[in-house]
Amino acid sequence: MQTSSTNICEIMGHSQELSEFKHGTVMGCHLCNKSICEISWILNIPQSTVSGIITKWKQLGTTATQLSGRPT
Repeated sequence: MQTSSTNICEIMGHSQELSEFKHGTVMGCHLCNKSICEISWILNIPQSTVSGIITKWKQLGTTATQLSGRPT
């Protein structure tokens, strides 16, 4: 049974962009030696997303969303 508070993106499996605050929270937890599994559970986001944010930070030194494609 579906409740009214269920997000349609959760049902359909579409992803949403995380806010910069959530990116920072992931990195804060990582720097406090939390595991990827713990961070995922605390913030209720997939482990693959947590891992991707941490990997991007290690490689690029930033968690900001990069623009892709042809410039306007």
